[in-house]
Amino acid sequence: MPRVRLQYFALLREEAGRQSETVDTAAATPADLYAELAARHGFRLPVAQLRVAVNAAFSDWDRPLRDGDEVVFIPPVAGG
Repeated sequence: MPRVRLQYFALLREEAGRQSETVDTAAATPADLYAELAARHGFRLPVAQLRVAVNAAFSDWDRPLRDGDEVVFIPPVAGG
């Protein structure tokens, strides 16, 4: 079971109530991890509106997670 470090930004940070956390997860991929965290924290953004980065590089949603990975789910940026 991998232990991964998460960082949250914008709406995800508000919904999680924190800017980061470390979790032990049964998730095999970032997509699985996001589904697990959405159930835990009530995330409302669909995966289609997010990007994911693993270890500071944009990643595919089906990349295998490994112990010690740092995962960031990147919500859409609003502004003008």
